[in-house]
Amino acid sequence: MFVIVAGVTTLFPLLPVDETPATTALPGFRTTHAAQPAPLRQSSFDELGTPLHDVTFVVVDLETTGGSPNDCAITEIGAVKMRGGECLGRFETLVNPGVAIPPMITVLTGITESMVLPAPRIDEVLPQFLEFLGGAVIVGHNVRFDIGFLDAASVRLGYPRLSQRRVDTVGIARRLVRDEVPNLKLGTLARYLRVPTEPSHRAMADAQATAEVLHCLLERAASFGVLGLDDLLALPSMRAHPSAAKLALTAGLPRAPGVYVFRDRAGRPLYVGKATNLRARVRSYFAGDDRKKVPQMLREAVAIDHVVCRDVFEAEVREVRLIQQYAPRYNRQLKTWKGYSYLKLTAERFPRLMVTKIAKPDGALYLGPFSSAGAAHLVREAIETAVPLRRCAAKIGRRTTLGSASVCTPAQLGVASCPCQGQIDDDEYDELVASVRVGLSHNPELLLTPLARRMARLADEQRFEEAAATRDRLRALSRALERRRSVDAIRRAERIEIVDDAGSLMLAWGRVVFTDGPGADLPIDPPDLTSPPAREAIDELVIVARRLTASRFRLHRVVGEFWSDAVATPSYEPTNVNSTTWARPSHRSARAEAGGGRRRSRGPES
Repeated sequence: MFVIVAGVTTLFPLLPVDETPATTALPGFRTTHAAQPAPLRQSSFDELGTPLHDVTFVVVDLETTGGSPNDCAITEIGAVKMRGGECLGRFETLVNPGVAIPPMITVLTGITESMVLPAPRIDEVLPQFLEFLGGAVIVGHNVRFDIGFLDAASVRLGYPRLSQRRVDTVGIARRLVRDEVPNLKLGTLARYLRVPTEPSHRAMADAQATAEVLHCLLERAASFGVLGLDDLLALPSMRAHPSAAKLALTAGLPRAPGVYVFRDRAGRPLYVGKATNLRARVRSYFAGDDRKKVPQMLREAVAIDHVVCRDVFEAEVREVRLIQQYAPRYNRQLKTWKGYSYLKLTAERFPRLMVTKIAKPDGALYLGPFSSAGAAHLVREAIETAVPLRRCAAKIGRRTTLGSASVCTPAQLGVASCPCQGQIDDDEYDELVASVRVGLSHNPELLLTPLARRMARLADEQRFEEAAATRDRLRALSRALERRRSVDAIRRAERIEIVDDAGSLMLAWGRVVFTDGPGADLPIDPPDLTSPPAREAIDELVIVARRLTASRFRLHRVVGEFWSDAVATPSYEPTNVNSTTWARPSHRSARAEAGGGRRRSRGPES
């Protein structure tokens, strides 16, 4: 009954596209498109996930004394177990509800009290039914009603609630035939789909009719690329928008990690994304994706290119490179990159902190890039809270006479130095700047410890809003310094080869070396270690550093140096203390962090 025909790709309809799309895939990708069906081939089980013909379904129907499981009881259970078009078994029994059956229920179902009086009680029937059910997928018409009664009986008898996956033929019918039938009642669907069994408000007849209705709906669902159990479970949530027919584009997508690209009729990339499960991720655009630009993107898309990656890490790296290469207009990351900013400690007579978009080789010390100017300003505020650098933007030359300018507001409040008024001389100010430089480059606790003490003092004084602001600055600075340490460690090494469960991986100057596929043609040049990472490189460097931090791997070979001259940065993550969220320092383990503290691995090859 549930047979899925091999070569189901022939069932996918052609989409009404006015123009023939470009059929050539992007370099290194495989493609599917709406204008032509995919080549006929037998899909592998790995691509199908759990094929529907291998899924065991138990189609169940109950008759009850009323509509509420809280004060009504089961009078009849009927169930049919199916797999691969074969009936594996049937379960049918009347149940003594232990209460009177209302007359209207007797009229509706034909079940009388004299029929159920000799029948077993639910405490005898339920264990047998649960054994019959096993781990099968539960199917029902308005299955929540049946599950509600079964769960209520299970809880009363000390059994856990049913955890099996369930399929509701009402939800599937609503998605597939709602516009063709006046209502979604089981009898209406049975007549419309011309199934052999007519529902009669008796458990076994209704269960058999539901199984036959499901069979007919599965045939229609094949045109939406529903080949596996996960597709079937997701089908009721698919939204009925004009691009729903383009679900056929997902028919050739495997259930594997990788990168996908939506393309328009001219072959231009519209959107680049990564996925742990390519098929499930792309199909989700037709279901619960609420982003406002998704419907417009789907209307323009006529093809989906994809490439399978060995793991999610590889997919993340390729995604970043492809977004930079193709600049798809629906990727929000393009706008985010425009906002990347650096924090700069200037190289003037009295250095100060400022936020800039560009890192220049001007002798200044840079930190970043940050994802936004706001993030950079938060770190700037943290450093200025720890060390009273000047905050005014006045230009003070080597020959400028001090004491002539007015005192700025931060200096009046006592939170900043004021060299303009001569309140601090060059040597004293140089000591402040030196502590900032050492804190940013080598010893982060010089900056973090004053902030942590300030936060604790403000909390003790019950100045909680100021303490919370200090906490946010402390956490932002800690994260920025730790990111710099881990990124600098991998940027030093000319080659790093690691081995993990997915195989071997080669890094060059902190970036992944691909031998083929999308993104493999990216030139990787030795970086200038006196300058911060470029905006187009930082995302990949962070991904690699996170991989080396979070994953188990074996360091197979290092060419050059793999170390950082900064010590490990304390992590100030939130902790609940007396219902108030604060931050407590905790030092990261040396093995867990990329590059370690001052550990060195020197080359040329070691």
